[in-house]
Amino acid sequence: MDTSRSTYHLLLDRISARTASVAVIGLGYVGLPLAIAVARAGFPAVGFDIEAQKIESLNGGQSYIEAVTSQALAEQVAGGRFRATADFTELAGCDIIIICVPTPLTRHREPDLSFVRNTASTIASNLRRGQLIVLESTTYPGTTDDVIRPILEETGLKSKVDFFLGFSPEREDPGNRNFEVATIPKVVAGDGPEAAAAVQAFYQSVVRTVVPVSSTATAEAVKLTENIFRSVNIALVNELKVVYGAMGIDIWEVIEAAKSKPFGYMPFYPGPGLGGHCVPIDPFYLTWKAREYELPTRFIELAAEINTAMPRHVVDVLAKALDRRCGKALSRSRILIVGLAYKKNVPDIRESPSLRLIELIEEWGGKAEFHDPYVAEIPATREHMAIKGRRSVELGAAALKGFDAIVIATDHDEVDYQLIAGHAPLIVDTRNVFGRLGLASDSVVKA
Repeated sequence: MDTSRSTYHLLLDRISARTASVAVIGLGYVGLPLAIAVARAGFPAVGFDIEAQKIESLNGGQSYIEAVTSQALAEQVAGGRFRATADFTELAGCDIIIICVPTPLTRHREPDLSFVRNTASTIASNLRRGQLIVLESTTYPGTTDDVIRPILEETGLKSKVDFFLGFSPEREDPGNRNFEVATIPKVVAGDGPEAAAAVQAFYQSVVRTVVPVSSTATAEAVKLTENIFRSVNIALVNELKVVYGAMGIDIWEVIEAAKSKPFGYMPFYPGPGLGGHCVPIDPFYLTWKAREYELPTRFIELAAEINTAMPRHVVDVLAKALDRRCGKALSRSRILIVGLAYKKNVPDIRESPSLRLIELIEEWGGKAEFHDPYVAEIPATREHMAIKGRRSVELGAAALKGFDAIVIATDHDEVDYQLIAGHAPLIVDTRNVFGRLGLASDSVVKA
């Protein structure tokens, strides 16, 4: 206990003085913005990643993530407050270690914690007394206690005594210019009161608002709840879109009027399906964990089914519109998908419904291409290997006339919708972009 008290107070002193060395493992959409926020707060920050190209780029002051400008990165590198490395033995010299690695799903829709487990094992190989380890990766309740802690304690060091363990869910929103790491409230929790206090003290030094909760499992549940909330509500409006559409009612007009109510309603918007790493994936972490308790999660699973079915609905609308308006079968048509990214104004294609749209169109026998100002080429992905390597088509009057239909899957601001409206014979709009811009015409069909 004396050891615990001495290492604990030393850690708190270093956090207070902002001399604690902070390691961020995983320099993607979550890790890199966090590392730069930590450096800006005055802590010496070290980013760890296994990709040599990332390390070279970052140490050269070149960012590959929109949320971190190259100028902001270069300032921290030049000031000696941030550097990147692939040498994980340097973890032993860090006071605080933050885990920001992916938590995908397996092909059977079960949690894949291989990145988390491997990272915990790497930390264990370099673990020393007095360190604070914080998991930020989204996962099911109990991961910090049941997965991370046992791996670290295999070293013989004990949580709450020799090292401190916490969880703080990431809350990144790629493309949202209204918020950044420092301005997004941070939920925090620790394994025991000392860990909780250390986690809170650290994040209070980096972000404006900290929201402490009673346990790491609670903090893990907070993140899942946030994204399940979005998944369920998006599924609701997607289902209403289909039902109202059959009645000849425009769901977008309904939502616009409904959101005028100052209480009891929050607008969510339909689309061609869900994308990104969080909302399409996180609900399955809870449904998987709930099976351990023999409890159903019918509501959550139904929402996932509705959202997953949306690309097929869009293609059905496309096929019918081609037949009725153009007298042409989808199997003989050339289709342009506008927007490959899963959301507007970002280059992120993770779980993007546009990838599925391309596959479904070609399953019908059609030919699908894409245009995206943020994505030049379809990279290799586990689920969509057949379409990798395809490149973005340049927009132009002649190019547009060569397609039988345009599907607006992602409403990037940089796209010239006036050009599309003037030259596309048929437009299937899944985002109501033409309605919002006042460009609605007889060639536009909503889906």
